[in-house]
Amino acid sequence: MAADADSPKLVFEKEGVYLHTNAKRSNQETTIPGFIRIVERGGEPSLEWSPLEEQRGSTPAVFYSKKDGDGGEEETNFDPGYEPDWAVISTVKKAREHPPVRETGQWGSFSLPLSELYSLRRARFSLGRNFLVLTSRVGHSLPPLHFHRGGTMELLRALQRYIILAPSPMDARLFLAYPHHSEALSQSIDELHLFDESNSDLVSRFIQDPYATTFGGFSKVTNFFRGALRPPDSSIHCRTTQGAHGPQAADEEPGFELITCGVELGPRPEVKRGPAMDKWEEFLDPEGRVLEPQKIKEMVFRGGISPSLRKEVWKFLLGFYPWNSTAKEREDIVRVKTDEYFRMKVQWKSVSEEQEMRNSLLRGYRSLIERDVSRTDRHNSFFSGNENPGLMLLHDVLMTYCMYNFDLGYVQGMSDLLSPILFVTQNEVESFWCLTGFMELVHQNFEESQEAMKQQLLQLGILLKAIDPELCDYLDSQDSGSLCFCFRWLLIWFKREFSFEDILTLWEVMWTGLPCDNFHLLMACSILESQRGELIGSDHDFNTILKHINDLTMKLDLQSLLRGAEAIFRQLQACKELPVKVQEVLGLCPLPGSSDESPASRTEETQPLIGQSQDSGGDIYQSGNSCPARRPPPTYP
Repeated sequence: MAADADSPKLVFEKEGVYLHTNAKRSNQETTIPGFIRIVERGGEPSLEWSPLEEQRGSTPAVFYSKKDGDGGEEETNFDPGYEPDWAVISTVKKAREHPPVRETGQWGSFSLPLSELYSLRRARFSLGRNFLVLTSRVGHSLPPLHFHRGGTMELLRALQRYIILAPSPMDARLFLAYPHHSEALSQSIDELHLFDESNSDLVSRFIQDPYATTFGGFSKVTNFFRGALRPPDSSIHCRTTQGAHGPQAADEEPGFELITCGVELGPRPEVKRGPAMDKWEEFLDPEGRVLEPQKIKEMVFRGGISPSLRKEVWKFLLGFYPWNSTAKEREDIVRVKTDEYFRMKVQWKSVSEEQEMRNSLLRGYRSLIERDVSRTDRHNSFFSGNENPGLMLLHDVLMTYCMYNFDLGYVQGMSDLLSPILFVTQNEVESFWCLTGFMELVHQNFEESQEAMKQQLLQLGILLKAIDPELCDYLDSQDSGSLCFCFRWLLIWFKREFSFEDILTLWEVMWTGLPCDNFHLLMACSILESQRGELIGSDHDFNTILKHINDLTMKLDLQSLLRGAEAIFRQLQACKELPVKVQEVLGLCPLPGSSDESPASRTEETQPLIGQSQDSGGDIYQSGNSCPARRPPPTYP
């Protein structure tokens, strides 16, 4: 049947999309089922939702059809009721008439022209259900749309016909909408594979192939980063003005222009590294207890650990053994932890193929692990070759971790954290429990919200602004003030930036927790400052800065950078008027109400390490009453 040229054209439709009204009275519906559609009217596409009651009696099953057929032949697919991130998505099309859109009542239909769509946030609700929050260009948020039967990826795929969805560098769940201005711009987004189901978030793409991701995509979409770091036009001219689409002012993120450090920091001291720790038995009492844990940590921070001692000392640094345990107690720990490990391993080993076919989550974890294991540190002899037992151990430990922490499961990048531990311990059980200790420090890096990664980039900006305002301003002027090129550094603790042997040293240094909180951020500052001369005064722009930073891989001098990071800490520590925000990042500000913890006692454990002959008064930090009552300092890795 020929359609009138001006009649609505239904491009996409999905049933099972609910509004959650949060009504408390029993005589009201708390969820309202409905349809989500993309409709063209007069050539203008709109995204529309209408409740199911408007369609009662005329709603067939949901159909999925493929675009590439000339006749648009329909085929019915099974809708599993959930949407795994790796699901294969088809473009959706329907061929029945769309009823007029209404905007009536509190929970009536609504329609938003795609030209007015500013952003789209995709998140996951309980029970694995996804929901979307749409924001218009005037800053209004539409009611969240809950996809009880899956379909968010299908909708995003269909939207790509009309708009470009660019991921925010600060939140992988947030996509910014742009019109298709040019063929080249569209191509650049296709190269990013924004909706490749196996790489649908920023973390995955950086980990899977950081070089290709950086140069194949981000370098071609500089403007997307500019837009991602500012609100819609209604509030673009005022960073602190509360937009209608944003959270309340008390919860609003302050952005990256956080502090103006007009304080003279003083000279940066010279720092020397020490030899690797090569003695262990002399630190044990007759029963095997470690006599001076703090001294051991200081030695490890100063020079690392001799390779022959790593296997033993790492188990203390990562919490497998308590520092005050006896040799006999450690034997008991190994026995208990071995039993516990194999009980968890049996859980996934005993799952039959038929059972796994009905467990998409476990199936997805296994698929990701098998793919990542096959390409993790294959240059290392412990993991090289196709039949290497090291690969099987890597696979089994990661699968067992999924059973240990099923809420988090497996996220790309965890194999990078495990491989050095497995290489050092060369023991399946010990490497697993050391991994759990490491993940206690960094697990927030891998959470879907990526709030921890946003926070760390924010904190890195605070530190860089304090120690080198000129470099910080230069990066801002080149649209690089977000420091998004440091994302991979912080995510997996510089694993891809240094050689394998250097990573063993760097990680054991950072596991000591000395000399302050967030020492890994000072390492990032040290790297950036080491490239200061190359960056400032050059012809770099956003793209070439990104390329230059990625080209540093395997070219960095670890010992020089460790000296630089510690020197930065000493310089900040000695400043009497250090901004409170900097103190909070480094954990130098006392907690509220802790009368027994002075600024001097806060760093008592670091004083032998720093080796400065200063009084124990308040000369090192601001006085306690200069720090406002606040939450505990950040505990990100």
